[in-house]
Parts: sequence; structure tokens; C-alpha cells
Amino acid sequence: MMSKVEVNDTVKSLLEEVNASFPGEVRIGFGEEQAGFVRHDQAQQFVEEGKMLIKVNDITAPNYTASHELIHMLMILKGFPQLYFQLSTGEKDTDNQLMFLITELYDVIAHEVVVKEQRRHYLIDDEVEEALFKGIEDAVEAEDAGKVDGFSTIRLIMMMDAITFYGNGLANFETRLVDAFPTTYQAAKKIMQELDQRTISNPFDFRRKVVKAFELIDTQLKEWDLPEIHAMEFATLGSVFSERQLRLSVKQLFQIFHSDLHEKAQDTRGFVGLGISDQQNAFVVPTPEDMPSDEYFRELYAKNVKDFFEEMKMPYTIR
Repeated sequence: MMSKVEVNDTVKSLLEEVNASFPGEVRIGFGEEQAGFVRHDQAQQFVEEGKMLIKVNDITAPNYTASHELIHMLMILKGFPQLYFQLSTGEKDTDNQLMFLITELYDVIAHEVVVKEQRRHYLIDDEVEEALFKGIEDAVEAEDAGKVDGFSTIRLIMMMDAITFYGNGLANFETRLVDAFPTTYQAAKKIMQELDQRTISNPFDFRRKVVKAFELIDTQLKEWDLPEIHAMEFATLGSVFSERQLRLSVKQLFQIFHSDLHEKAQDTRGFVGLGISDQQNAFVVPTPEDMPSDEYFRELYAKNVKDFFEEMKMPYTIR
């Protein structure tokens, strides 16, 4: 069921901005749920025949939720690198869990841009801030006497997100966050202090900060003796190149490693292209079928970066 919701002028303006760049039509539809809390999984995107529907399932804060989705879309349209999942552990549940956690972590960094824009347009008020806190309480149970457990990874990511979301108003919610999540909140604060040394003003800054978040979270999980998420290998992150880098050979920017994971497209053992400068997965290629591996990779390494990425149909951004 769809309900009739009249969005405010700011959301209308954001929708127009998205439609000016999107190759098709984007519409917003609203469901009828009203949970009384806000979570970022309350909207979904559906694509059909060049049209996209942003379905805001919960109308607790329709202007906030709709604008949040639209600004995420604008970031993609402006060339901010996206996540791609081209590898598999061979276990569907493990893959799904990793994809969920890595996407949530990527979104923490994206929310630095999204929330800043929402606040600039006065789309976040006291009611939305309270509703988001209730959304955290609904999504994950409080810690048991500050113990680390199987839910500590998602709690940690949610605490990082809360710190980003509340920003200058964090003091109003800090006591409640510390009471419910003492261990993960303190760890999140430490990670965010390190991440906040970098600001985001363009897609390159954004990519660099995402990679740093991937690195820092695994350091923390290791400290807690919890399974690392290995996002730097498991997730492919879109590249941001300078014009000069596009003219270089693949070998000058990437090292290709034989992964223990399988690539999904042809279900062969995957070869992962890691950036020499940051060790982040930037592309995945299958095991070559029609020529010896040595010869295949010698040719691949010699290719021009621009030609190779276009041949692979792998999106990239020019800075």
C-alpha cells in the first residue's frame, strides 16, 4: 500500500536535482508504516525499465528519510566511489553478513556528506534526533555489562554512525549511548577521532577515508578477538584516478594477487587487483581460461589503466 505524503520544498528540490542527472526518472513513494523510530533501512530503491522508485516504507520522518536516500543518490551521480561485491567465500550466509557489515561501514563515511547536507537544509530537528536514537535501541540490544560478543561488530559500526549523525549535538545523547554501549561507544569514539583527521571535499577524499575505516575496524576487531571483516580484500571499491594515472600501466598502480575467494561472475578462483598505495581491492578478474596465467598477467600488467578499466566495464572517477 502507498500513502499520500506531501514532501517539503527542499525534498522536491533534491528530487529535481537527482532527475537532472539520472538517466531515467526517479520517483518517491511512501508506505504506511509508522514505527516511531528512524533507521536507514526504512527506504528501498526499485529499478524498472529506466525508472527508479525510492520507496519510503516508514513515514515516521518522511522528509528526513526521503532526503537521505536522494543525497546518497546524488553522491553516486557526482562520482563518489561505490562498493561492489565480486567475491564469494563459498558460504552464502557468510557472504551476506560481510556485505551487510561492509555496506554499513561504508555508509558511516557516506553519512558524513549526507548528514552535513541534511543539516544544511534543516532536515534534521530534535524529533528526528530522538527518533534515530530509538532506531538504534530497536536495531541492537544493549551490551551485557560491557562485554564483547557476536553483536559487537554491528554495535561498533552503529556507534560510529551515531557519532557522525549527532555531530556537534553529540553531548545531548552521549550519556545514554555510554550507558547502553560502554565498550563499543568508546572504541567508536577512538576510531572516529582518527578518521576525523581527514575531511571530505571530493570523491578522492571520500575513497581514502573509506579505506581508512576498513583498516581501523579490523584493527579493533582483532583487539577484541572477533572475526575481522577483511573489507580491503572482500569488497571492491571504485577507483578515483588523476588524468596522469589513467595513462600509466596497470603494473604501476596495482599488484594482482591470487585470492582464496572465488569471483562470482564465472565461479573461478579470483585474482584481486590491490592498489599499491593503499592495498584496497580495486578490481577482480577470473582465472584465465584461454591462455596460461603467466602470459595473461604479463599482458594485463602492460595495459594502460584507462583501457583496462574500460575493457573491464569497471566504473571509475577522474579527479
